[in-house]
Amino acid sequence: MSERFYVNCGLELGAAAIQGAEAHHLAVVCRLRPGDVVCLFNGDGREYHAVILEAGKRSVELDVQRVEAPERELPFHLEVAVPLPKGDRAQFLVEKLTELGVKRLVPLRTARSVVHPGESKLEKLERWAIEASKQCGRNVLLSIAPLTDWAVYCGGGDLPEQRWLAHPGRAGGVSPLRTMPADRVLAVGPEGGFTEEEVERACAVGWQRIGLGPRILRVETAAVALAAWAGLPGTL
Repeated sequence: MSERFYVNCGLELGAAAIQGAEAHHLAVVCRLRPGDVVCLFNGDGREYHAVILEAGKRSVELDVQRVEAPERELPFHLEVAVPLPKGDRAQFLVEKLTELGVKRLVPLRTARSVVHPGESKLEKLERWAIEASKQCGRNVLLSIAPLTDWAVYCGGGDLPEQRWLAHPGRAGGVSPLRTMPADRVLAVGPEGGFTEEEVERACAVGWQRIGLGPRILRVETAAVALAAWAGLPGTL
């Protein structure tokens, strides 16, 4: 696969340009030169194969010669709602959810959550999603929602019918996920889990509790495990 670069603008056949950090990465870090072929994407689901015409440290001129729309997305909407873990564990979470095809990540504020991302942190999450998309070949970006209170989120009227809440102590494993592919949302609690009140509130509005085995998983482990099961039904 050609080197992939993200462009935050419309793309089409013909002239294109990369500016700023991506241009620096192309010309200085990757040391690509005129005549080399690269792959551009902007989140619209397509990828644009282009030849480099001029390569400077802060600006690169290209000629887009071919447009393709490979099918690398899940055939349904998969959303994960989770309080962000501390430190670089949040980056790991974003990277793996991107690789697994999750469409939307909703950072939660719960009774026991401690990381409440502001605007600058959300921008970092978006950048990590872009970098993960460059690596794994996705041409649709993982959407990062604003920080949302669990009480507001779990009762949202626009959520899909399939709503699963991971909670320790629930018997039966992940069998509820063994269903035909359909839009679904998965929720994972913070360190210490959801409170019983938060669980009861969710169950009262149609969420179904599921367990992930006899061991207590870290936030990011539980979210990634659930996303893998939900995104690949019947294969794990």
